[in-house]
Amino acid sequence: MTQYTTVIFDFGGVITSSPFEAFNRLEAEKGVPQDSVRRINSANPDDNAWAKFERAELDGAGFDEAFAQEAKALGLELRGADVLAVLAGDVRSNMVATLDRLKAEGFAISCITNNVPAGKGAGMAMNDEKAAAVAAIMKRFDHIIESSKAGVRKPDPRIYQMMCEALNVDPAQCIYLDDLGINCKPAAALGMAAIKVSAEQQALDELGALLNIQLP
Repeated sequence: MTQYTTVIFDFGGVITSSPFEAFNRLEAEKGVPQDSVRRINSANPDDNAWAKFERAELDGAGFDEAFAQEAKALGLELRGADVLAVLAGDVRSNMVATLDRLKAEGFAISCITNNVPAGKGAGMAMNDEKAAAVAAIMKRFDHIIESSKAGVRKPDPRIYQMMCEALNVDPAQCIYLDDLGINCKPAAALGMAAIKVSAEQQALDELGALLNIQLP
């Protein structure tokens, strides 16, 4: 038996491959140093162009220009639109199979995603095929919180509390998975078991150990 009743997933970097891999490919194509996107987004992290876009305080055009200005301030030539074009990752099939397994085992599953009002659907897909695949995944969740709709983004503790309230569960009953440690810390502080996702199988091994089941 396990104390956990609920598993909460981040989307990009957990259910899909990390967007940082795509960012690195973009940086190579544009001739800017590796991790430039992360560098731009880590400056003034709560109020920069990316943060405002995830809270839907900017539209796509506004983000494109604001991000370009932030890049320019660091001596870089990079547009926000270029970043958005590569944002949607590839679906990890074992993660999707795990969602189905958890549902079959009687666990509640949900998703908290920092996303932006761009592309198609919650996964910000840039084509209909990927958008359809993401939509099919999203239907599996008992509840979804999108930062661009909620007006609050991780790592703000409120977004995790909102999920617990929506599902009527205590944080101690929840496991939270995210590829960013900064987003895992508030979940852990609330009492959730937090798993930092570095790789698909690593995450599934740790989740399976907490739930006493073999995954995927």
